[in-house]
Amino acid sequence: MKKIFYLLSIVFVVSCCKKGGENTEGNKTDTVVADPNNINVSILIDLSDRIDPATNPNHAMPYFQRDTEYIKAIEKGFLNHMKSKRIITYDDQMQVFFNPEPSDPKINDFTKELKVSFDKNTSKEYFAAVEKKYSEIPSYIYQSAIKDKNYIGSDIWEFFRNKVKDYCVKNDKRNILFILTDGYMYHDDSKFSQENKTSYLTSKLIKSNNLTTTDFKKIIEKNKYGFVKANDGLSNLEVVVLGINPEKGNPFEEAVIKEYWENWFKEMKIKSYQIKSADLPSNLEPIIMKVVTGK
Repeated sequence: MKKIFYLLSIVFVVSCCKKGGENTEGNKTDTVVADPNNINVSILIDLSDRIDPATNPNHAMPYFQRDTEYIKAIEKGFLNHMKSKRIITYDDQMQVFFNPEPSDPKINDFTKELKVSFDKNTSKEYFAAVEKKYSEIPSYIYQSAIKDKNYIGSDIWEFFRNKVKDYCVKNDKRNILFILTDGYMYHDDSKFSQENKTSYLTSKLIKSNNLTTTDFKKIIEKNKYGFVKANDGLSNLEVVVLGINPEKGNPFEEAVIKEYWENWFKEMKIKSYQIKSADLPSNLEPIIMKVVTGK
């Protein structure tokens, strides 16, 4: 009887080891599972002339100031999220990107300062330091860009093509990307077309495609207009576009811009996205906070 029991015990142990180890082909069966309570927040800023108060004035609030307030709201949501967690569970980060990188070395240094991360060894004083950085540095960046008048633009298409997975997606975290832009997409280094799809979108292109009437959706579908797909398999990325600001003259311009972005996100398998107009920060802050905190 003891011998039979001993043999059964060996079979049981071997069976358990096989379930938790490697399969016969040597591939690990364990997979990395994302923890929705650990977040990875990225902010991609479009430093084109859209932020120039002389070129694009707005009496209620200049667009560059709206951007800085959006960024503060993102930071506020991030810190609120951190405060809701136990210190031992800290494994979160937040960063800012430009594409291409500005030529001004000071701005690049500022970008490094805005890359923050929290782990179980993070001190309470770090919260105040992050708040201070995100309250002051973004304003320096925008003021520097406006003063230089050397607007580098933003190659958003190329960012999605070559960088978004490496920079903005961590397999073990909830990934959120905020894009601060007016909705138009254009950069000399990535301007091309494939059939009726393009890597760019301008007001001129919208007019030339006759997307100026109520049936613009039908025209888009019929002619297969839109952005060229830049990537695939981005289901682990949430995207929020802030600052859509259409040129005046076409009452459907804003809707066309949003249609282009929505179709692009769907094609890249992005399941969760929002596209918001350049509204006052006080109106958008609750939306931004809800996205970051997930509440």
